[in-house]
Amino acid sequence: MRLLGKPLAAVITAEVRQRLAVLGFAPHLVSVVASSDPATLVYVDSKRRQAEKLGVRLSVRELGADVSQAELHDVLTALSEDADVQGIVLELPLAPHLDADAALRFLSHPKDIEGLTPANLALVSAGREAEALLPPTPRSVRFLLREVLDLPGARIAIIGPGRTVGRPLTWMLNNRGATVTLCNEFTRDLASVLAPQGAVVVAVGRAGLLQPEHIQPQHVVIDAGINVTDSGVVGDVSPAVWPLVRAYTPVPGGVGPLTSALMFQNLVRAVRLQRGEAVE
Repeated sequence: MRLLGKPLAAVITAEVRQRLAVLGFAPHLVSVVASSDPATLVYVDSKRRQAEKLGVRLSVRELGADVSQAELHDVLTALSEDADVQGIVLELPLAPHLDADAALRFLSHPKDIEGLTPANLALVSAGREAEALLPPTPRSVRFLLREVLDLPGARIAIIGPGRTVGRPLTWMLNNRGATVTLCNEFTRDLASVLAPQGAVVVAVGRAGLLQPEHIQPQHVVIDAGINVTDSGVVGDVSPAVWPLVRAYTPVPGGVGPLTSALMFQNLVRAVRLQRGEAVE
């Protein structure tokens, strides 16, 4: 069974469009680019097209790959204090000499559309999701898992303890009653660790990491990896796994489309949080 993100994304996008209409104004989203990574510009252009369709104002602050850490902090501080800005995305990865963790501390957490500031992550880890902006990619994974699993009591393994997916997803699944096993590069005998699980989420950024010898027929496999190869964009899961498991997300077409829709849903949530309104 293929789990596709596009149908869910369509439902969420329609809801976002309705909620934007209720707001009565066009929220302003600012994308901050501090690198020369060509893939980043592709992602920004995709956001721009989606913003235009939704009636969201999107500005791009291209700081260049030579911007200093202090200059980046100043820009994020100014945008956080700007009443005309409702959402900010710090596009990752940054240029190699820049520290993303340090920079994110200068981003106001109610404007943090990617949900990666220490304040937002702390709220998630404390089980206070209603007060936070949640990272869109982990939310996408959780949405897709709910299509085929009852999360309370489910056993789910996550391969990849990264800041953007694996770590917040661990908390977010735990907040829904799942039992989570977080695997890393030092995990021994991966096949044995995965064998009793109901689902496996892979978010490492290494093409072909998950192979048929690692999986069981009952597994739901969610591929959150993105790897650019000569043959195109592929995930972390070998396609040989797909016919052997209960359900899987293809790359592209799985997690990605839903992640984009959830980012704009976060923008609506951000406006409400900045107004002091309760959000579900």
